[in-house]
Amino acid sequence: MDLRLIEPIYQRIGNAEVSQKETPTAGLEFGVLGPLEVHMNGRGLTVGGPRQRAVLSALLLSANQVVSFDSLIEEVWNGRPPSTARTQVAICIATLRKIFRTAGWEQETIITATPGYMLSLAGHSLDSLRFEQLVSRATELTADERPAPAAEALRQALALWRGPALGGVHAPFAETEAARLDEQRMLAVEQHMALRLQLGEHQSVLGELQALVGACPLRDRLRYYLMLAQYRSGRRAEALTTFRDGMRYSIEEIGLELGTDLQSLHDSILRDEFPQLGVLGIAAARKDRQQTVPSQLPESDAYFIGRSREQWLMDDVLLDGSAQNPPAIAYLTGSPGIGKTSLAVNWAHRAAHRFPDGQLFADLREGGPLEVLHQFLRQLGDEGPLPAEPAEAAERYRGLLEGRRVLIVLDHASSYAQVRHLLPTSGGCCVLITGRANLDELMQKYRTFRLRVAPLSDDEARETLAGVLRDSRAQDVPEATSRLAALCGHSPLALRAAAARLLTKTHWRVLDLVCRLERSGDRLTALSIGEDSLRARLDRSMRELDPRVAFAYRELSRLGDADFDAEQAAQVLGTDLLEAEDLIETLVDAQLLEAVGRSRWGGMRFKWQELVRLHASHCLTAAGSLETPAPVAVALTD
Repeated sequence: MDLRLIEPIYQRIGNAEVSQKETPTAGLEFGVLGPLEVHMNGRGLTVGGPRQRAVLSALLLSANQVVSFDSLIEEVWNGRPPSTARTQVAICIATLRKIFRTAGWEQETIITATPGYMLSLAGHSLDSLRFEQLVSRATELTADERPAPAAEALRQALALWRGPALGGVHAPFAETEAARLDEQRMLAVEQHMALRLQLGEHQSVLGELQALVGACPLRDRLRYYLMLAQYRSGRRAEALTTFRDGMRYSIEEIGLELGTDLQSLHDSILRDEFPQLGVLGIAAARKDRQQTVPSQLPESDAYFIGRSREQWLMDDVLLDGSAQNPPAIAYLTGSPGIGKTSLAVNWAHRAAHRFPDGQLFADLREGGPLEVLHQFLRQLGDEGPLPAEPAEAAERYRGLLEGRRVLIVLDHASSYAQVRHLLPTSGGCCVLITGRANLDELMQKYRTFRLRVAPLSDDEARETLAGVLRDSRAQDVPEATSRLAALCGHSPLALRAAAARLLTKTHWRVLDLVCRLERSGDRLTALSIGEDSLRARLDRSMRELDPRVAFAYRELSRLGDADFDAEQAAQVLGTDLLEAEDLIETLVDAQLLEAVGRSRWGGMRFKWQELVRLHASHCLTAAGSLETPAPVAVALTD
């Protein structure tokens, strides 16, 4: 396909009936759908030098994700870096930051993040992301049988293009990504043509389709649409000629005849039957598509940062599923507020394209298994009477999933009973479960990857603060930021609450907040904002505990922030060693205590996460004078 021939056609399609530019954003406007561009307040910024442009392109193509130094070096120098490569990358980053600051954007856009850098789009825009959003919107509107607004969305998407993607960036990685983006552009053009034919614009699309087929003679879908437009415009002979020309070209160039869909259309035209759009089009099957391709994922976390290791592990485990293997299952577990749901939803959005038959999501706190099954059945297109029994509903649900690639996210699982009927049998499916329960039975019956989501590292905590604050305070005094992360227990939820306080107190430094938290008599309350705060989540966790375990939760806070063993716990609880061990293990299973190693004598040692301990201590104080309850039987853990 010669882009020089097709570019003028693209521009005619994209510019039809829509304005070329939307209202500029307040921040930086990045453009990769054409020559690489950066604008601020409508003014173009000069990004000079091929290396600088390559570094910026690499960061934009992985926007909101950390790109390692090694990846940048590999992409910029294509595996042949000089000895000064790391220094040159650092110079490029510093220059780009200076360009953005000089243009009037003071907040940090390129964030230093181990093991490299991340370009955050918070407050900015990237035309390729806007293009993808508009194409997705058009697909949804088409599924809702609303072709006119769907066509309008595609016109707006195509209007974003200024030429071949990543023009002026000369690097192998850019050429590969440009080819992918250009193919997405062509698919959008094809979808747009199908919608315009559905709207009856047969004559008005003829010129564009003829030019497109001339530039891309081996794209069957475009030839199909051209033949259909010609026939419906009363040009039957031209439609038959278009078929013959295509057949001759295909045989000469690749030694193959045209596809069966085009041949069927040719036969319909020969018989003078009025052919329909749906053979290669997108409209005819949209009712079924709407029913059978659900997209239920909640919005991604706007401030999600880090977790590169966890996402890499999830990619490795979950994205290799095939129909011949059992479904891939992962269980994300961790303490309250540690970011299990955020990680699951972010990964699910990133991997959604690998599951073209849909994505299902359920918050298991909001309904039992039967209710969730009913919801899933409807989303998968089952319009019949809903089964009254979970087993029958599960059988029908699994039948609908057979042979399909669907991603299923089950959030806040508290028991195996909640999830067992929701697990598919189709090997192409993937299940992502979050929760704090042990789910031993799941591990026993299914091959399940269990991933404990740990507290954020110091680097990730700094990135989280920087991502929310969008100013230099998170970087000014690294020691203060590290101390704030420690005071927040490296919990994403608590760190965001701290950042929210700094956002409303623009005259505070990070050190000011650190000092206030260190002096506070109730740090947990100071780090809790809103109904779904860390305190609220810990309160829920406390209420879910058996009374005997809840007693242990409160009492063990007396041991402070040092690690301890079961013998010390037994003394505090007034129980024998075996019962103390069982109570501790129950708290570990609930992600409220963590095992931190063994003593020199071989005994297990345990430790509180800082904010969990503060909550337990608060509960102890609130309970007042506690009497040890009468001993009860505690089941031994295996």
